[in-house]
Amino acid sequence: MPKYIFNKDTLTYEVYASSGKLKFMKGLSVFVASVAAAFLYLWLYTSVFGWDLPKTAFLKKTNARLNSQLELLNRELDSDAKCLESFQSRDNDIYRSVFGMNPIPDEVRNAGFGGVNRYAYLEAIDRTGLLTRTEIRLDVLTKKACVQSDSFDEIESVAKKAGDMAACIPSVPPVIPDRNIYRISSSFGYRSDPFTGKKKRHTGMDFACDVGNSVYATADGVVESVRSGSYGYGKYVIVDHGFGYKTRYAHLSKIGVEKGMTVRRGSFIGLSGNSGRSSGPHLHYEVMYMGRYMNPMNYMDLGMGVDEYAQVTEKASSSDPA
Repeated sequence: MPKYIFNKDTLTYEVYASSGKLKFMKGLSVFVASVAAAFLYLWLYTSVFGWDLPKTAFLKKTNARLNSQLELLNRELDSDAKCLESFQSRDNDIYRSVFGMNPIPDEVRNAGFGGVNRYAYLEAIDRTGLLTRTEIRLDVLTKKACVQSDSFDEIESVAKKAGDMAACIPSVPPVIPDRNIYRISSSFGYRSDPFTGKKKRHTGMDFACDVGNSVYATADGVVESVRSGSYGYGKYVIVDHGFGYKTRYAHLSKIGVEKGMTVRRGSFIGLSGNSGRSSGPHLHYEVMYMGRYMNPMNYMDLGMGVDEYAQVTEKASSSDPA
């Protein structure tokens, strides 16, 4: 619609024609005023009143919700980590120990990932580090759980052979349990050394008997080593029974087995003697479990009947190779 203006000279209304430049200046003024108003509004909204813009407020709310979820996940991971530590302790101290298996070293359970930075892709979006720490914890717990799962699989495999384990635990005396044949001259533990008189730990049990008394394997196993010397244990045999058990028969006068030979409970090992560093004729007998010396008395019954013992040796003799 055209705009009119009154002309005082002609006393008539005339159509007003504005110039293009004037229109441009008016439009520019309106634009500048709008921008100024917008900035003023933004400044008042954010700086004076301290309010967040709608999009910023939405992002902050979303971020807070995600952080809450991550914190909840970390609390659950704390609980899972404690459960896994309990499994690891029982695994090493009970399950693996029962079956004579070596504990899993901490360096294996806690091994890191190494190499390149696996979490570099999170650096641009994780300014607080919470997401990265959570991701690392998940990876570590997953790896530990895999190690534990493999251990349980290994234990299950060994447990299926539990019947074999019973035959491999040293459970009978190494000599015929006839008190007319032997006497216990030295027990397990600390004693006065018969040569120096000083207090010293005795790692086995001594059966004082005449030279030539038969010595038998106390459990199934494989002859690990056969030694013949003029000092220390003298002539001796070590049998590896598996499941963490080994036995030693020392100061023998004669050895009746060879390295690598399979023996049964009651198999002939050799004859008692006085070889090596010995103060008199006797058999020095040791039981070792997981590399530690154990009290042999905890693994045998010296009250076992002679006839019952004879049945054990006869059964072993019938199965021993000719």
